[in-house]
Amino acid sequence: MSDLVLTPPAPVTPVPAETAATMLPMTDERAAELTAKAREFAGELGGIDPRSPEFTRKVHDISSMGDTEIRSASQVANRMLKRPVAALDAAGGEGADAQGRVASGLVALRRTVVDLDPKQAASGTRKLLGLIPFGDRLRDYFAKFHSAQKHLDDIIRALKSGQDELLRDNAAIEGEKANLWEAMTRLQEYAVMAKAMDAALEERIAVADETQATALRSDALFAVRQKHQDLLTQLAVSAQGYLALDLVRKNNLELSKGVDRATTTTVAALRTAVTVAQALANQKLVLDQITALNATTGDLILATSEMLRTQAGAIQNQAASTTVDLDTLRQAFDNVYATMDLIDSFRAKAVDSMAVTVDSLSSELEHARTYLDRAKEASA
Repeated sequence: MSDLVLTPPAPVTPVPAETAATMLPMTDERAAELTAKAREFAGELGGIDPRSPEFTRKVHDISSMGDTEIRSASQVANRMLKRPVAALDAAGGEGADAQGRVASGLVALRRTVVDLDPKQAASGTRKLLGLIPFGDRLRDYFAKFHSAQKHLDDIIRALKSGQDELLRDNAAIEGEKANLWEAMTRLQEYAVMAKAMDAALEERIAVADETQATALRSDALFAVRQKHQDLLTQLAVSAQGYLALDLVRKNNLELSKGVDRATTTTVAALRTAVTVAQALANQKLVLDQITALNATTGDLILATSEMLRTQAGAIQNQAASTTVDLDTLRQAFDNVYATMDLIDSFRAKAVDSMAVTVDSLSSELEHARTYLDRAKEASA
């Protein structure tokens, strides 16, 4: 997002007094008409007795020539002077002029835009999203942007209000320029007349007698040249004032354009950047979840395949081997054979023992039979 740059017009250059008389357009017919009037006035003045009141009145007319226009142009200059003085008195306050308020609003808007630049939060997005659940820094940034909306709206409203004042100010400036232009046109006409009168009086002085020539030179020519000098000086000042008014108008237009760019392009770019940052953050979260799910799915598939491989190998081994282990079966038969041998050995020993027992019992029975027969005989 590029910075907002306003290009001011070039400063007003000084206007030399000698060139002020030719700055405004004037037709040749009008210049010829003014020259003719000046020569006619000089001729009338040269034919009047220098000691008469009529001569004094005409010299006074020369001295007062263009006074109304000079005062009118000076009033415009005075009103122009009040503008910067009022702006200085109210600098930074509620009463500041429209240019000051718009400039302050643009500075505040730029600070807000820089403060809300999403790249400050996005610079650590990958690390934060990788280590901290859901990216806390981005959440804080979006909360900050949401809370700054009211401040941003206030700045935009202030800029719009200042822009309206700038446009009204330009309308007033156009009126001042029109008045000043009219006054300057009249001043230039008087300057042309004064120049022509100067030349006509010089011609009269050259052919007049000594008394008449002295009066014309000391009274009339002095008044003409003094007035010509005042007219040219006021023309130069007025021309520079006119250029200054035009400079103020151009500055107001540039500021107005800056307000348009700031309230449309800059704010839209900021909101677009925030929207893109939020979309990218959400997309990053989705991608992370998809990556995690893909990894989990891959792990499940791998574990399942390993289980299948292990189980299939065990089944094949079991199918290829006997149900009972041969060593176990051989040991079992050995145990059976040992048991049978023990039984045979027991029986063999038991036969001898039983023979002894039978003999012993037979001997006892024979001995007991003697007693039984005796007992039987005794009973009989």
